[in-house]
Amino acid sequence: MLLIYTGGTIGMGCNRESGALEPLDFNHLISCLPEFAAIETGIDSYQFTPPIDSSDMTPRFWSQLVRIIADRYDDYDGFVILHGTDTMAFTASALSFMLENLTKPVVLTGSQLPIGQLRTDGKENLVTSIEVASAHHDDGTPIVPEVCIYFNGHLLRGNRATKANADGFNAFESYNYPHLADAGVNITYHEEHILKRDFTKKLIPHFALDPNVTVFTLFPGVQEQITRHVIESPELRAMVMRTYGSGNAPHHPWLMRLLKEATSRGITVVNISQCDAGAVEMGRYDTGFQLKNMGVVSGYDSTVESALTKLMFLIGQHNDVNLVRSNIVRDICGEITVTE
Repeated sequence: MLLIYTGGTIGMGCNRESGALEPLDFNHLISCLPEFAAIETGIDSYQFTPPIDSSDMTPRFWSQLVRIIADRYDDYDGFVILHGTDTMAFTASALSFMLENLTKPVVLTGSQLPIGQLRTDGKENLVTSIEVASAHHDDGTPIVPEVCIYFNGHLLRGNRATKANADGFNAFESYNYPHLADAGVNITYHEEHILKRDFTKKLIPHFALDPNVTVFTLFPGVQEQITRHVIESPELRAMVMRTYGSGNAPHHPWLMRLLKEATSRGITVVNISQCDAGAVEMGRYDTGFQLKNMGVVSGYDSTVESALTKLMFLIGQHNDVNLVRSNIVRDICGEITVTE
């Protein structure tokens, strides 16, 4: 097992002068976890130096994580990544696309309280993540061969998870997909929801991402000039548009015109709902149908984290906008439920 420490609250300490939390090194984290010595699984570690706050996470670090995993893939049965909660769902989503043909567990976890604090949730999250990443069937194949997030007793598919609570231990939820496992006295795996992998295929790591994307949220009173500045940015290659309900937008002629102009010049616009649960159905109401006619494509029940990182991944791989659009509506690794 390889434990990759990137930073985050789980390994933080308190600055005595300011009272603020700041990242500390991996040795500090282990010194606060005497249970670590009792874990039967063999564990090696890799740490980011210096540790990073997850709010500073970038696509460059995602590529670094892919490189770490790919270079050591044959040496370990699974990988646990310690990561800050703020951008954990983005990282989990990105890795799910970048690690093609993944056949080993990659479990991201962290905590809401530093591991040195009395009431920390970090110890259980870390220990159970290691157990999940090392769990296997009788034939030796891993039970959970995908990128996932473990937090507060729940194992979630990484590209279906979103941070749902800023200060509760139940920090993450997967609104549109069932839990992969639930941990109580025992860990109950819901194998019917876990990805079925072809263990004969080799891992194909991808490192290229194009961050020239944006997220645009509709709201009552949205203004034409501001929207125009966003959509007409010369660097923009793709956009996640967060619409109302099941994929609806206001009947503004200027909005439809801007979207039509954008899709005509090769920008991929993906329609996802602002709602936590549910999916976009662009043929359900007239406004959604209009968006479809403007060249906007459905993101179905995607999270914003998954839609954004999937676009970064696809436009990083393909210069052909038609390939990007045909793949964005395809379920690549369990990130969406295609209903049309």
